[in-house]
Amino acid sequence: MSTAAEADLSEIEREGLELIRNTGGIHQSDFWKELDIDSRKGSRVIDKLEELELIERTETVYEGHNTYHITPVLDPKDLDFSLLMAGDMLSPFVGDEEIDPQDDAFSQWVMNLAYEEY
Repeated sequence: MSTAAEADLSEIEREGLELIRNTGGIHQSDFWKELDIDSRKGSRVIDKLEELELIERTETVYEGHNTYHITPVLDPKDLDFSLLMAGDMLSPFVGDEEIDPQDDAFSQWVMNLAYEEY
């Protein structure tokens, strides 16, 4: 278990959390079906996981029905920013402004990226 909150989960709550994490997000109706539980039990599992801030629910329409999309809450320590780096330079694509491919900063970042491959 990665957090103290997860230590007190029941077996079905652990299975549900693992399903949500492995899929990266799932619609509530599919969640119940995948776990082979009824909607009432599924709602209780989701409520508990949301209360512990392990998941988030977002209202959505799925197959013509109002429902929720459930996604895992990511722990910042689990995030990998290495793909944004070239050496010690952060990708110039991180930000709101447009990147000019002729710009020196972009060229330097690409050169550092190419250098890392050797």
